[in-house]
Amino acid sequence: MSHQKPNQVARLTRREALYGLSGGIGSLAFASMLQAEVPKLGNHHPAKANRCIFLMMEGGPSHIDTFDPKPALAQRHLQKFNRSGERESAMSSGERYFVRSPFDFLKAGKCGADFSSEWHHLKDFADDMCFYRGCQVESVNHPTACYHVNTGNRFGGDPAVGAWVTYGLGTLNENLPGFVVLPRTSYPQGGANNWSNGFLPADYQGTPLRPEGSPILDLNPPNGMTRKEQRSNLDLLAKLNGKHFSERPEQDDLSARMSSYELAYRMQMEVPGILDIEGETEKTREAYGIGDGKTDSFGRKCLLARRLIEKGVRFVQAYSGNWDSHDYIERAHGSLIRSVDKPIAALLRDLKERGLLEDTLVVWCGEFGRTPDNGIRGGGASYGRDHNPKAMTMWFAGGGTKAGHTIGATDEIGAEAVDCVHHIRDVHCTWLNLLGLDDNKLTYFHAGRHKQLSQFGGEVIGDLIA
Repeated sequence: MSHQKPNQVARLTRREALYGLSGGIGSLAFASMLQAEVPKLGNHHPAKANRCIFLMMEGGPSHIDTFDPKPALAQRHLQKFNRSGERESAMSSGERYFVRSPFDFLKAGKCGADFSSEWHHLKDFADDMCFYRGCQVESVNHPTACYHVNTGNRFGGDPAVGAWVTYGLGTLNENLPGFVVLPRTSYPQGGANNWSNGFLPADYQGTPLRPEGSPILDLNPPNGMTRKEQRSNLDLLAKLNGKHFSERPEQDDLSARMSSYELAYRMQMEVPGILDIEGETEKTREAYGIGDGKTDSFGRKCLLARRLIEKGVRFVQAYSGNWDSHDYIERAHGSLIRSVDKPIAALLRDLKERGLLEDTLVVWCGEFGRTPDNGIRGGGASYGRDHNPKAMTMWFAGGGTKAGHTIGATDEIGAEAVDCVHHIRDVHCTWLNLLGLDDNKLTYFHAGRHKQLSQFGGEVIGDLIA
């Protein structure tokens, strides 16, 4: 079963749709307006989650140094061996050294979940989290691996998970986009295709908010213009456009553009309040680490994610990076963990206290895991890890996932998943399932076939669902 947009919207060409709306709040408003034009497809089955926050650790966080301890590596530390013939990156061939984790591990919560010693805050929420150690992907290169996790396609060009979700469920607030992205200053490898609409209509693409300066260009009226004057100008414009349109009713693009002006005006009234996190209490901002140089950037993203989903944004993705620690993993991963630890803990606490965690799915992962060995340095404080598509840990919280459980396992050195092993496509199917969507029914006809997020179908990982 495929779903297409009404002809009225489908006849708009990209050039017509974006004419005069190519930047800032105008294009954002136009995308949100088109979402409102299309009735949401609705749930295929009862949903456990109504919205999602996706915390993307770009670069490939090491499962061995975060949530999957491997004591056996301590006995093999800096033992030399040769690797060849495996389908991995060029860096993984030749002379290798096993590398123990530089971090200690502790058990947290009643469930006894594993946390490396750098997680000082997040461990308090162990009983709210579901750890999954059985995921595998196919690529060892960052751009293709990012595409794979974000879109189900290693080569880009397909819709992101957030695009599929908003296509399937629509928006919860007609004044805001359904899919918002909070990127780093430098975009992830693969760029904006990581939140692309792909072959879906353009309005389902993620809307990135700028990490520096004004999050949205043209958010405020031009200097010297009051809201009252802006309202008067829009009323006059609507009157003139309405007269013009009454004589040319077949010009759908004019009707769409008229509506987008109105929506942009409404967004100018609503969006600034959402983005103004300085309005939060000092206690709240401190809890997220805002004002602290180590945690300020990701803390702002986590707080903004909570504010956005609270106001009806369906899917928010927040990026952290760069987790690509080929050397100096103690320093690099230690710093990165500290940068996200307090903000994520504050986000989970905030969602719980506001009664939002139960029907908000929080997802944490990177694009792959890392190897138990290093082939660049000979030891000392400089060692790191290579890319590993065969073993990666991710975790979920809220949204109907099995809180306080660790599902799946990797082998004794963390090289490969060996229990409850599933391809990323099955994770995607499970993700959609929690949101009330069936991957086999959420399709779109393109290039001669009905396409879906999993590409050719997958299975729901029942062990992850409460």
